[in-house]
Amino acid sequence: MLRIALVGQPNSGKSTLFNAIAGYRAVASNFPGTTVELLRGKALVGGKAAEVVDLPGTYSLRAGDPAEEVARDYLLSGEVDVVVDVVDASLLGRSLELTLELCELGLPMVVCLNMMDEARRKGIRIDPEKLEEILGVPVVETVAVRGLGLKDLLAAIPRARVPVPPRYSADVERHLDELSRRIADAITGGVPARYLAVLVLSGDPLPPGVELPVAEAEVERARREILRDRGEEPALVIASERHALALRIFEEVARVTHAERSLRDRVDSLLMHRILGYPILFLALLGLFFGVFKIGSILEGYLLPPLEAITGWVEGAIPGPIGLVLSGALQGLWAGIGIVLPYLLPFLFFLALLEDVGYLPRIGFLLDGLMHRLGLHGKSVIPFLLGYGCSVPAVLATRILEDERDRLVTGALAVMVPCAARTVVIFGLVGRYVGPWIAFSLYLLNIIVIGVAGRLLRRYLPGMGPGLIMEIPPYRLPAPRTVLLKVWLRLRGFITVAWPTLIAASAFFSLLEVLGWTGVLNTLLLPITWPLGLPAAVGVPLVFGILRKELSLIMLGQALGTVDFGTALSGAAMVVFTVFVIFYVPCLATVAALWRELGRRRTLLVVAGTVGVAMTVGLVVRFLSWLF
Repeated sequence: MLRIALVGQPNSGKSTLFNAIAGYRAVASNFPGTTVELLRGKALVGGKAAEVVDLPGTYSLRAGDPAEEVARDYLLSGEVDVVVDVVDASLLGRSLELTLELCELGLPMVVCLNMMDEARRKGIRIDPEKLEEILGVPVVETVAVRGLGLKDLLAAIPRARVPVPPRYSADVERHLDELSRRIADAITGGVPARYLAVLVLSGDPLPPGVELPVAEAEVERARREILRDRGEEPALVIASERHALALRIFEEVARVTHAERSLRDRVDSLLMHRILGYPILFLALLGLFFGVFKIGSILEGYLLPPLEAITGWVEGAIPGPIGLVLSGALQGLWAGIGIVLPYLLPFLFFLALLEDVGYLPRIGFLLDGLMHRLGLHGKSVIPFLLGYGCSVPAVLATRILEDERDRLVTGALAVMVPCAARTVVIFGLVGRYVGPWIAFSLYLLNIIVIGVAGRLLRRYLPGMGPGLIMEIPPYRLPAPRTVLLKVWLRLRGFITVAWPTLIAASAFFSLLEVLGWTGVLNTLLLPITWPLGLPAAVGVPLVFGILRKELSLIMLGQALGTVDFGTALSGAAMVVFTVFVIFYVPCLATVAALWRELGRRRTLLVVAGTVGVAMTVGLVVRFLSWLF
């Protein structure tokens, strides 16, 4: 089977292209770091089945961070038959630097000039035939988000050719040629000799399983000569020459005309303003919050009463323990329909809308300064933004951070960001029964607590990560099909994993009640519930929340004997309960992700730390409720 690797810089439209030709298997996000792992799909190319592999977005193959390392190692694994270089045509001059690196790998390649509509909007006119002549590979124009040019791209893949490697200045080429000859004599197959020569001369790490095929002294001599002749390290010399070559090619194949300042540009100047951008961001998030709350409360009001009536009928029709366990399972089923989905669906929809419009990466840009005040790498914005959807990808995204300290601090703080499941608890409990403004204030409280925790961690784990270089994509009108498919992709995890868990856990809780064990468990948890001023019956729901955060709300209804929480809990108790759910131990899936990324010891520290934070904040909120 033909194996095709999609390679490109972040926000070149690579994942969108993957989704278009291989089916919707990846989330096409507008910020880097979402495709850290390889994503695979199937497509028909030339009438034959082919495997399409979406590699992490990368600016270079130098293996300077995990994303670059994954992309480079896969390309050199011997599994790739054709490379499709996805280029942002609106940033052609810069994007060609990665193209030139790919040309050194000796793999058959096709260049995909994506986002041609954006290039034309900027006044850039590209001659694809001229670019094809220079690179020696097929060049195809596409607009992946609208499906334009995809047939031409698939037709070009069987015609892929090995590109012409870039040629640098005579003095650099002399050393590369000499090293290439020595390397070619020392190794057989696998990594191209010229590419290895570039790596060793630049001082870059070698691919796994590849040893230095020439004497280190010989490499050092070549480096010293380049440093003496150019006054710069060889890595900088080669990067500078590649940059100059990319710009020279751009000037040969492209013509730039004057582009009028559009309404989009003026809007962006306002949204990204260093002062006005923040109140606009606050209003945008406030609008998202109230939109989700309003839609969710209306849907819940329509759906929940008839479903509860069915549960009551089952309890009356099937008396005894079996009826109680069955009604518990039904409560879990109905809770998914009547409590979780009414808030989860609009939340995922608005999140996908912000993402596809292009505002989500702008939020990341605005929050970059905040990350540095917490002593974090600018890239930490990405896990934090992902955390509002789900904590698992937020934790996995920490691998884009090079520094181990940054990964630990970011992972510890990102798991305290209210994910979609915690959002259901906030909306379904505090938002509905206490008030939407109090619910919104919990998000502000969450930001404050994370900020304080970050400052403390910064004090005990000193260090400051470098700044963030983030691609800011153009604004686009979101395609309804893309938005709905993205919502479905994220909702599918709830339907296939979380919902069955809700049903099984709800039935199990009813069984515990039948056996009389809930009282024992609640007694054991009194050291948590009593100081927080919560009823003892709340203990078991908090334990079940470790499986899935939505379970805390579902189990709370069973524990109190009613889902009309306003009749069983005071407003202060609801707020304290929700605060504890927001901060304490993340769900088991997130704990597993932490274990994988940070290791056992640090995961246990994060778990213990979140419980301590939840307890501390819960006590503070309870004390404040006495005052007001």
